[in-house]
Amino acid sequence: MSSGRPIKCVVVGDGTVGKTCMLISYTTDSFPKEYVPTVFDNYSAPMVVDGIPVSLGLWDTAGQEDYDRLRPLSYPQTDVFLICFSVVSPSSFENVTSKWYPEIKHHCPDAPMILVGKLNKTTRVTIRDYTFNFTLLLCLFFPQPSLLINIISSLSNISGTKIDLREDKETLAFLSEQSQSPVKRESGQKLANKIRAVKYMECSALTQRGLKQVFDEAVRAVLRPEPIKRRQRKCSLL
Repeated sequence: MSSGRPIKCVVVGDGTVGKTCMLISYTTDSFPKEYVPTVFDNYSAPMVVDGIPVSLGLWDTAGQEDYDRLRPLSYPQTDVFLICFSVVSPSSFENVTSKWYPEIKHHCPDAPMILVGKLNKTTRVTIRDYTFNFTLLLCLFFPQPSLLINIISSLSNISGTKIDLREDKETLAFLSEQSQSPVKRESGQKLANKIRAVKYMECSALTQRGLKQVFDEAVRAVLRPEPIKRRQRKCSLL
């Protein structure tokens, strides 16, 4: 297969909304059940969209404030952005307009954007978090410390999965306590129209529902841009 036209796709959004899991699930065709890196290594591979061969380069970014000065270094020559939020994190949805959209328009005013609502969220507290110190203490008295560590490690691995949470009772109860509710699809579409995103899409890294379509649409946004007169200005680091 010919490598085709290179397309650089940069993924942005708040930390913990699932950007890295989304990229890992898409590129490996499997959901990461254990260790998930803070940032996904840059990835490039040939693909065909609508019969057109391209080489899609995927760039992950860290959403935490600590990286605000470094993150824009990934932006030059970006062809398309994916702005991600979690549908069960209203704050990540609000930050699309307060942080991510302004940041992209400042550095890359002409790059097309796709707004992506993530249907799942990482479970941050795991069995491993609670058992690590306890395991060290038990090792002082257990006759076979290495065996105990293996047992605890095996048990802790079951907690590394993600689940779709938009209709999860515990998630709904948690949001309700804060007078919040999951972000509706209609709200996502309305915001996409407001920021003039090419499209609003939803996907799940766990079930891969809508996942391939997100990246196909990212490629289409570059190959077939909307007929809107744009200022021809390249990405800026300033």
